[in-house]
Amino acid sequence: MDMGRERLSLGLLLRLSILLTAVCVCIHVYLETGWQGFQTPPGRPPQSKQNSGQQSRRGQVSAESEEQSIKRRISYVHMLKKDRVSRKRDEDREDREDREDREDREDPSPALRPHRKTPRWHIDLQPWAGESRSLEDEAKRFLSYITTPQVFCASSPGEEEAVQGGSTSDWTVCLDPQYSLSHRIQSKHCRVYSFGLGVDDRSLERSLSRSGCEVHCFDPSLKQPHLQQTEMWLHRLSVDWRDPNPAVVAQRQYASTKKLATILNDFGHREVDVLKADMESAEWKILENLVLEGVLDSVGQLLLEIHLHWAGFEVGGDDPSVVRYWFSLLKELEHANFQLFHVHSDPNKPHLFLHKNVFNASSAYTLSWVNTQWKPSRNQN
Repeated sequence: MDMGRERLSLGLLLRLSILLTAVCVCIHVYLETGWQGFQTPPGRPPQSKQNSGQQSRRGQVSAESEEQSIKRRISYVHMLKKDRVSRKRDEDREDREDREDREDREDPSPALRPHRKTPRWHIDLQPWAGESRSLEDEAKRFLSYITTPQVFCASSPGEEEAVQGGSTSDWTVCLDPQYSLSHRIQSKHCRVYSFGLGVDDRSLERSLSRSGCEVHCFDPSLKQPHLQQTEMWLHRLSVDWRDPNPAVVAQRQYASTKKLATILNDFGHREVDVLKADMESAEWKILENLVLEGVLDSVGQLLLEIHLHWAGFEVGGDDPSVVRYWFSLLKELEHANFQLFHVHSDPNKPHLFLHKNVFNASSAYTLSWVNTQWKPSRNQN
């Protein structure tokens, strides 16, 4: 009896084990089939590990391509912005040039806007006077040039005496009717700039003022910044080849020296009929500045005292090179249509030429040029 029960229990346990095993197998098969169905779309064969790797690489390439495409789009947008800025800048420049062209057509005088000239960096040196490059050769050429007038200035009867007082002064202007000064005096549109230091003789300035010219005398030794006399204006200012350092101006409350272009702008003047200057050996660098900045187009006549006993402020080199530099500067004046019409040397001055007695030359000469192509504006400014 007991043996029968034991056999029955073992049989039940065996059947339950087989049933549980079958259930586990079915569950496992079901789960495996469901996972593959989730990874692989219907109708596609399952992918191998190699295919999965290739797909991963293609995904990376696709991401890189998309990133490059975004970068290209961003670059294109930046390029469009730059193009718009460039086009606007070009349009502004064209508009400005059109305005300047219209102004030139309305008033074609080249002397109106000296600030529009493109500055040069150095003058053009003339060839040496001789192969030896000696002081004698350079001095002979230079002295011959400054003592030979290039044009003759005639004047109407009585006009020169009325303007220049009938004196034989070393300072003189050209009143030839073929040039503009005599006509400007008659129309009361004449302007004169006179630069000097402690000048006592202003006979030419007074005579020009009495003839109807607007005369401005610049002297840094004056006590007052500006002073109006009955015949002329006096200013505590002088001309230089450079503008002052802003820090120095702030300490002194005013600038005693400025470039001619700066003075013209500050005074609201665009042209000067007569520019007279006695700058005590600073004339060479000042003249160089006028040449390089194109300010000479604003000047009708230039009266200048040159000093030859030494090289001058900030003029370097040996003696032949200094004289060559002087000569080259005066040739620049000639190229700017300035012709020498008057020469004067004071016999009482020492006969020194760079500290030597060379061809018995004087240490100072007063030279006068007329701009033969100068066409001032109709309206005085």
